[in-house]
Amino acid sequence: MSAPHDCFAHDHALLALSDAIALLQTRLGPVCQTEDLSVSEALGRVVAADVVAQVTVPPHDNSAMDGYAYRAADIQTGQATVPVARRIAAGDPPGAALEAGTAIRIFTGAPMPPGADTVAMQEDCQTSVGPNGKTLVTLPTHQKAGANRRLAGEDVAAGTVVLSAGRRLRGPDLAMAASVGHRTLSVYRPLKVALFSTGNELKAPGEALEPGQIYDSNRFGVAGCLQMLGCAVTDLGSLPDNAERITAALELAARDHQLVVTSGGVSMGDEDHVKKAIERIGTLHFWRLAVKPGRPLALGSLGNTVFLGLPGNPVAALVSLMLIGRAVIHRLQGRTAAPMRRYRLPSAFAFSKKAGRQEFIRCWLEDDASGQVSVQRFASQGSGVLSSMVKADGLVDITIDTTEVHPGDMVDFLPFAEALW
Repeated sequence: MSAPHDCFAHDHALLALSDAIALLQTRLGPVCQTEDLSVSEALGRVVAADVVAQVTVPPHDNSAMDGYAYRAADIQTGQATVPVARRIAAGDPPGAALEAGTAIRIFTGAPMPPGADTVAMQEDCQTSVGPNGKTLVTLPTHQKAGANRRLAGEDVAAGTVVLSAGRRLRGPDLAMAASVGHRTLSVYRPLKVALFSTGNELKAPGEALEPGQIYDSNRFGVAGCLQMLGCAVTDLGSLPDNAERITAALELAARDHQLVVTSGGVSMGDEDHVKKAIERIGTLHFWRLAVKPGRPLALGSLGNTVFLGLPGNPVAALVSLMLIGRAVIHRLQGRTAAPMRRYRLPSAFAFSKKAGRQEFIRCWLEDDASGQVSVQRFASQGSGVLSSMVKADGLVDITIDTTEVHPGDMVDFLPFAEALW
């Protein structure tokens, strides 16, 4: 599926962030092809089809610890000391049924023999040698029937969906897939993203700076975030504010990429050539979001390639990528919608703003003397204060209608770890 030319069509009034996200969810879909990978290679990929358990887990009743397996009914009749008939280790077959009045030495993960229903921890047992030279074990009398036994299928039943399509795979997911018998998984290929920044003032890090010039930081920060989101990034460098060069770069990038991301050049100034180029060679739907930072954000299409134009200010570029770009990328990757998790925490700061605009302010978590966690804000919230993004733990969402935040008020905290997965 690709993005239709009108996928972002709307009027030009300020659009609430929640409405923008909802529109993305309905208008965009997966654009990546699928492939089969071994489980060991699938970390970070998005599952393209439900993963169904091929076996029951565990496949048989087994012991949860090292000890002695026995019949609870034997203890209830007062037979606390019984002979040890044999031993079963993990990987051994369960063997014959347990005879009444006996116990079996058993180890963690070993299958329970027929007839045994309870395991006593070895620490709670005492062994001795009987008159005939046989090993005896004295079992505890306080255990409930079924203690320390794992039942067959108590984790997963065969035929159960253990990983749903659209999930990005973490380490525990790979363990689950392997545990139910899968050697390979159907996954989406990485989203191919082309990236470049624009501006006559930009120089590569380490080059000599002339008056009026700065180092290009956006490209490195945005590329890193894209990679953390599972994208395959092609870095096209930084371009000067030249209409012809920017147009040519966009046309070239759109040929073999599924998403083109830029920073700068999407506002209304004379040197904002990215926006004008998209209008000439593609379809641009400029979103005037009621959000700070990040209002100058452009979304559109170049044929079947989606275009995302981020603001030029470094903080605005990164925050916009987390708030809007993340949702775009998730849909194109085939991921299930996954809003960033919010944590309700008390504010340790005062803040005021005008109504009608949703603001995301950079904050960190701190503990008071009693161990209570609260949220503290950075004094400077300017869109160019990149150091605040390094020091912050996440963002606090100040809603459109909120005008005042006082110390002790509960606020929504969005950790960066949620924004970049």
